[in-house]
Amino acid sequence: MNSHLLLGLILLFQAVITPSNFFNMFKSEPTNQNVDEQDFLWKSPSLPVIDTEEFNKVMDALDNEVYIEPKDAMINKYGSIVPEQVGYRLHRLKFISQMYAHYFNDTTSKEEIPLQVIYPKVDSELLDSIRRKKIGRYITSFNSNNKERTMNISLATEAINNSVIFPKEQFSFNQFVGKRTVEKGYLQAPVIIHGKFSEDIGGGICQVSSTLFNAVDNAGLKIIQRYSHSRKIPYVPPKRDATVSWDGPDFVFENNYERPVLIQAKMLGNHLLIELYSADTISYQPRNVPYF
Repeated sequence: MNSHLLLGLILLFQAVITPSNFFNMFKSEPTNQNVDEQDFLWKSPSLPVIDTEEFNKVMDALDNEVYIEPKDAMINKYGSIVPEQVGYRLHRLKFISQMYAHYFNDTTSKEEIPLQVIYPKVDSELLDSIRRKKIGRYITSFNSNNKERTMNISLATEAINNSVIFPKEQFSFNQFVGKRTVEKGYLQAPVIIHGKFSEDIGGGICQVSSTLFNAVDNAGLKIIQRYSHSRKIPYVPPKRDATVSWDGPDFVFENNYERPVLIQAKMLGNHLLIELYSADTISYQPRNVPYF
């Protein structure tokens, strides 16, 4: 355990004990990681009391150390399902209980940090069941000789690929793709700002959002938010685009069907293909979308 956390744990015995309903927060069985209880035991002739504010800060820091993010099942480039992976976080209730038990029992034995399992949102069984029926599709082409723009398209395509949208859930392009930064690999490329061509980090990703919009529209899903560029663009018909920027317009749609929807997005040479899938049992109403 981090030495700063150990010192913080010693400072906990200062104020008022935590309420009893703290002990009903979690139910799942944890996976454990070793820690020496002697590192945070503090002997006192008086009864233990807790500074709850300090206690929460220490548990937050410990949670950051042990946290492992769960990973959804996904479909790889060969069409095979890569199984999900569970994640872990600090099991706070059991951690509090351990501290009290060892204090009152005056034990010197080693203890383990209790971890709570975090299950991924999408497991292999669900993913397999919703890749059965294609409900929407759209394809656009781009100039692959423009390496910077192609890189940006590739990164945004990868970010939305394998996304699963559950019934009544909304998909935000900006939320799923995240902020376009140099640290993430995005490059400077042409963009349209106030009707004029300029250069900016992430230029080109509007082709991804526009291709997705047309695939979503083709599937008959509910469009919540969508804006067109201020001038004509070359990869979709007029007014069939969806401009996006991190602090500006977003493309948002809702899954208005009763089954989850899967996004499959990939680049094929100088083409961007986005397809939407769902379960065999889905009842949907596709719409015709125009190409050039």
